Amino acid sequence: MGLFGLLDDNRLPTLGRRKFLAGSALVIGFAFANSARALVPTTGLGRAGALDAAATGFDGFVPDGFIRIGTDGQIVLVVPSAEMGQGIATTEAMLLAEELEVGLDQVEVALAPADPTAYNQSILKGQITGGSTSVRAFYLPLRQAGAAARTMLVNAAAGLWQVPAAECSAARAVITHNPTGRAASYASVAEAARSQPVPKDVQLKKPGEFKLIGKPLKRVDTPEKVTGAVKFGIDVMVEGMRYAAITICPTIGGKVKSVDDTASRASPGVIDILRIEDAVAVVGETYWAAKKGLDLLAVEWDLGPNADMSSDDLWDGLRNAKATPIVGKVVGDPDIALASGVRIESTYELPYLAHAALEPINTTIHMQGDRCDIWVSTQVPEIARVVAAEILGLPIEKVTVHPHLIGGGFGRRLAVDTIQQAARFGKLANYPVKIIWTREQDIMHDYFRPAYFDRVTATLDPKTRLPSAFHHRTTGSTVRTYYDRKPWPEGKLDPDTLGGSVDMPYAIPNGKWEWVRQDSPVSLNWWRGVGEGHNVFVIESFIDELALAAGKDPIEYRLAMLQNNPRAIAVLKKVADASGWGGELSARRGRGVSLHHSFGTFAALVMEVEVDRYGEVYLRNGTIAVDCGQPINPDGVVAQMTGGTLFGLSAALHNGVTFKDGRVQESNFHDYRQIRMNEVPPFQVFVMPSTENPGGLGEVGTVSAPAALTNAIYAATGVRLRSLPIDRKLLMEKGHGDEVGGASYQSKTITSHRGVAQ
Repeated sequence: MGLFGLLDDNRLPTLGRRKFLAGSALVIGFAFANSARALVPTTGLGRAGALDAAATGFDGFVPDGFIRIGTDGQIVLVVPSAEMGQGIATTEAMLLAEELEVGLDQVEVALAPADPTAYNQSILKGQITGGSTSVRAFYLPLRQAGAAARTMLVNAAAGLWQVPAAECSAARAVITHNPTGRAASYASVAEAARSQPVPKDVQLKKPGEFKLIGKPLKRVDTPEKVTGAVKFGIDVMVEGMRYAAITICPTIGGKVKSVDDTASRASPGVIDILRIEDAVAVVGETYWAAKKGLDLLAVEWDLGPNADMSSDDLWDGLRNAKATPIVGKVVGDPDIALASGVRIESTYELPYLAHAALEPINTTIHMQGDRCDIWVSTQVPEIARVVAAEILGLPIEKVTVHPHLIGGGFGRRLAVDTIQQAARFGKLANYPVKIIWTREQDIMHDYFRPAYFDRVTATLDPKTRLPSAFHHRTTGSTVRTYYDRKPWPEGKLDPDTLGGSVDMPYAIPNGKWEWVRQDSPVSLNWWRGVGEGHNVFVIESFIDELALAAGKDPIEYRLAMLQNNPRAIAVLKKVADASGWGGELSARRGRGVSLHHSFGTFAALVMEVEVDRYGEVYLRNGTIAVDCGQPINPDGVVAQMTGGTLFGLSAALHNGVTFKDGRVQESNFHDYRQIRMNEVPPFQVFVMPSTENPGGLGEVGTVSAPAALTNAIYAATGVRLRSLPIDRKLLMEKGHGDEVGGASYQSKTITSHRGVAQ
């Protein structure tokens, strides 16, 4: 059987959406001065030397896995992280281009192939995009790579001219001999630069010398996205490809019992029926043919051991967990300190969450005897190779993963369950097959963000009314069992379960942090915000409760606990000033705040909301101050903070995954809602100036959102929400916005309390 290559758009049989967009850029309001691509098309990766880290067959300068400079003047920057809408391709290209001394308008950008030796990152110890680590991990390595390549090019030109390299400079891909004005392009010395030794030490620019870093530059992937030329995983077209529509056992751990495929096989366009342990695929000439055939398939399921699982059972397990707490951190003597003073205690509950990215799950796979190609959108391309090789029984070097742009990841593409499923189906087919999940399958068979039950206790100093002791115990499962694909050791702390709590920015003299492990049959995965996404909601809600119990303004109360934390103080004061904190509001309006230090970034958010007498919440304003260290692309910072905040607000307002009879009850955007365009409030985002090393951004806004929202709802209604998503019925029944609205907070005297709402 011959090899199958990617189809060019010109070979597609009909006009289609992408050609329409390509010819209609002016109609939809966008036009670009240059027709050159900013992203290397998938069909041009070989010519650009981006198919592998070694740039096999590329005729030009290849100092490392990141840079290719051709003798024809083409400059390609290979970015190591997966692009899923967060703008990392632009950010990482800026880091390379800054020290290479080229402009973004002079380069094309390619996504790195699966190769851990070339593209591993230092924080997550693998070729992984997640946890807001990409910039933190690659800030220095990519700049060093650019500086090393520039040095080699300058040295090559100096050698050709027989002049000292110190007399030469580089700018916009041109090397100049400063005393004589002689100049040479990078392309003209690319071949000579190949023989230059890679320098061991390079001098990096100081922040005052940056030409690109810190500038608001346009994203490299925007032109192709507007014209429709860009390729996501779901857009892959392979010669001879067939389409698979699948049905999956509706319960966790269930299996296929029997299949009657007589009617399906007789359906027009159906080619094959593939069966694995827990799913059946109908393969067709088109996806529609496969889907119609699937509708005729009769499958009987063995629902397995979790057929009776319900949300009530899962919550009972969390609330009544008896496992011995695993201590994550102790400061001072919390047990003694908690025994005196005014005691405040609250419990919080957060639900399972689905990822619900816009691009549904899809994988294209072609098994060909002793080798396999996989086209997939993934945050973990190397792990994808490993799991596929295990299932297919192939050496890992015989499995090629072709990464693509991801239409939203949010952590879902960190999991490889869908790639494992594709490998099992692909092993049964002797043709390339594209497997596409429906939206319903995407939500109902997700690997979910864990549910959590948290108990937080503090005692307040009678004089200062600040906490003298603090205790946080969180109960939930660990994602690591699923990500590592092996059991997490009993009695060992998973740091993610306490992230955002043990490292909160406040100075409290006595504290204890504990995790109670409570596993369940539900398959788990990290969700945008990871551990901080749950813990910052708990901590920032509780800090608000302490402030209100002490009769103190929530922002002033936080400032009193920050002490020697100038970056946290600065972002908090900025949002207070910019949001008009403390100013009068009309009835049923309120402002709420959250502050945290997560992923190396300090962020403060003030949300202003209005709650009507029917319990409906309206977002009126959002104010964000973020200190992410040295901002690489301020436009990207604003986009990430705004988008992340909206993602977190969507979850807090609308989302939770529930179970009945072993099945997920939510199935699509009608019952797993997202914020709509008309519901998005105005945002002000303030990027604080800094020359500190960069922090992460992708998850910071998501972490900020839920507590700021519920704190604002309290200010508007007097109802304290300690569980998510928000309870509109409770707000309608107990909210008294006409009486208590009109301020950023409501003062209270010190009382000892616990419960779900007041």
